[in-house]
Amino acid sequence: MSSGMKRLAAAAVAAPVFIAYVYYLPAFPYFLGLIIVAGMIAMRELFNMYRVPAGLNIASVAAGGLLLYVFCQYPEYAIHGILLAGIALILHRMFWADTPDGSMSDLGPVGIGFLYIAICMSFHWSLREIENGLAYTFALYFSVWLADSMAYYIGSSMGRHKLCPSISPKKTVEGAAGSVLGGILGVVLAKLLFDISTMSFLCAAATGIVMGLTALTGDLIESMFKRDAGVKDSGTLMPGHGGIFDRIDGIAGIGGIEQDRRGRIVGRVDRIEGFLGGIDRIETGKMG
Repeated sequence: MSSGMKRLAAAAVAAPVFIAYVYYLPAFPYFLGLIIVAGMIAMRELFNMYRVPAGLNIASVAAGGLLLYVFCQYPEYAIHGILLAGIALILHRMFWADTPDGSMSDLGPVGIGFLYIAICMSFHWSLREIENGLAYTFALYFSVWLADSMAYYIGSSMGRHKLCPSISPKKTVEGAAGSVLGGILGVVLAKLLFDISTMSFLCAAATGIVMGLTALTGDLIESMFKRDAGVKDSGTLMPGHGGIFDRIDGIAGIGGIEQDRRGRIVGRVDRIEGFLGGIDRIETGKMG
């Protein structure tokens, strides 16, 4: 079976299950649990890519899962959690390793895992909690899925101009355009399915552009890590798709854009929508 067919077959099985799980089950504890489990698996794959020693690897995955829970449920303690976990893991590496050689190469991926995976994935919980959070959550996932799929198929069939060959030789400018188009279609689809009246079509299109570009950036970031580590995929959990880290690379990146409404990181989704809503009002001559 070709890689493209494997991708389609895996998506045909996994997507309906995922959609039903997120749509029908209460956000707590099910969606929260899904975020934490996915984050822990992705961190494990990242640490394995960089051959983090087994003891530190397991301890770091456990600490990362605990941090992700704290980020979601007790954001006021986020800084304390990062400091305590970081110090504990440094001490673990110092006292349980046979030699100090390679300590930075062991601890570096752990820090990236906490910052890029745990923190960014926590924004998904923040997004799910706001008003119309379920609709916005699906807007995020639909846009990433369609951005990724259209980037792959358009890039494979029409790609001629290399986008960033030193990081990902197969990615093309045409595929990047497909990612943007997929992002727009994903947000518009969510608006129509969930009747998001507070989001105009212009706002949906502009949000989709940001989603598509951010998903592409997240994909390139993970490609940089994989190329540096000398691996093709982060794992083999999903046939044709690689590992969990391969699947959440764009989503994790967008997690940093879909900002927390409580202001844990600067910027908010409502600010973006308010700005775009202002554009709508200017267009329709309704600005006061």
